[in-house]
Amino acid sequence: MKGAKEIIETFWKIQDGGDYTKVVELFAEDAVLVDPFFGTFEGKKAIGGFMKKMNKEMTSRETSFIAKEIDGGGEVAWAQWTAKTPNGDVEGCGLYRVKNGMMTYYKDYMNAPKEN
Repeated sequence: MKGAKEIIETFWKIQDGGDYTKVVELFAEDAVLVDPFFGTFEGKKAIGGFMKKMNKEMTSRETSFIAKEIDGGGEVAWAQWTAKTPNGDVEGCGLYRVKNGMMTYYKDYMNAPKEN
């Protein structure tokens, strides 16, 4: 069975394809996702709805994410990432928990945008 780091590497490879709905298959039925802008989503169905929204939001905002580093072991992994936006880069990180090869928890943190 894949560990947390390998699952999160897969998550980022799928996300890089631009269709966030495809990452839903990596989440457990009772998973929790916490997004600093859009709130908390409990359960795979709610996460799927959020990922549909992310497809629209990121396209309309001309925003994409790039993983800079992914690491972890056992059931916990983290990723340091950059959001590329028309107004500049925003640095952030994600914290992930994986059990039995499925994501059970995902929370993003990010720096405040730089003031111009």
